[in-house]
Amino acid sequence: MNRRDYYDVLGVPKDALKDDIKRAYRKLAMQYHPDRNKSPEAEEKFKEISEAYAVLSDNEKRSQYDRFGMAGIEGKYTWEDIFRGADFDEIFRDLGVGFGAQSNFDMFFRRMRPRYGPEKGPDLRYDLEITLEQAAAGLKTQIEVPRTETCQRCQGSGAEPGTNSSRCPTCQGTGQMRFERASPFGRFIQIQPCDKCHGSGVIITTKCRECKGTGIVEHLRKIDVGIPPGVDSDSHLRLRGQGEAGIRGGPAGDLYIVLHIKPHQMFRRQGEDLYFRLQIEFWQAALGASINVPTLNGTAELKIPAGTQTGTLFRLKKKGMPKFQGFGRGDEYVEVSLKTPTKLSERQKLLLEEFAKERIAD
Repeated sequence: MNRRDYYDVLGVPKDALKDDIKRAYRKLAMQYHPDRNKSPEAEEKFKEISEAYAVLSDNEKRSQYDRFGMAGIEGKYTWEDIFRGADFDEIFRDLGVGFGAQSNFDMFFRRMRPRYGPEKGPDLRYDLEITLEQAAAGLKTQIEVPRTETCQRCQGSGAEPGTNSSRCPTCQGTGQMRFERASPFGRFIQIQPCDKCHGSGVIITTKCRECKGTGIVEHLRKIDVGIPPGVDSDSHLRLRGQGEAGIRGGPAGDLYIVLHIKPHQMFRRQGEDLYFRLQIEFWQAALGASINVPTLNGTAELKIPAGTQTGTLFRLKKKGMPKFQGFGRGDEYVEVSLKTPTKLSERQKLLLEEFAKERIAD
């Protein structure tokens, strides 16, 4: 976890009272607790605010942090020590979420403890804008995504090809150091990354010149994407294994493509149905007419009955959007509005005046 300033994490000033710190944490815990918030970012945020609260709610730890910063915490306390003594049970019991009165410190610590083994790489998001026609027909396209990948030169080992790497003698290749210690809560197994190999389990004598020993490199990768018919704005496609490179040999993350449909000049979409506004002449509405109206696939004939009023909706069956991951299509609805002529000839004016006189006489 990349640690930020604890006070900034909780949004409190450096002279905040303990009650203010507790209230700030309670509010953030309600927002980010994994039992309440299922987003991928929530758990990491929850760990961050919990670590900040555990330190700032303890007078001794807070004093060390104020004097020496993170060096004062990491140099004196183990991961278990940071969380020990904080009143999480009371807060979570009030919130009605996990780690409450029926849990104990060991359960809480196992949830919060950082992992040092292989981990799945971070997921990526790519926002893609397409037209309504493309959303209706489906689309095959290619996108370019900047991402980290396993270094091909060293196959992710971090060592220059042809050179030797050896198993770390300190951790025996596990990347972890285990210590057993007693506490008022019972005996605990403390696990931390090996400070000799920094959790990799191997000692690299010559670092790969391509990745500088990290095992990963950055690339702008071209990826083929198939968009099925019927997608809507904010639909997303998940491409497994197309995200960032895994951590410590773990699998790559996933790529989420979030789709956005461009506004259309003629059609308004509502689910699987389309709406089109058609302006007609008043005489067409009065006498009736047959008019060709646009659809996503050419035109369709619409019969306007005599006496049609402004706002009347006509339904064109199965002229809407295809059903996403289903069968059939939606409908197209045509809303009629009357167009008032602005330029009339003298004869047209006379005819309208005669028409108006007859209507008034009726």
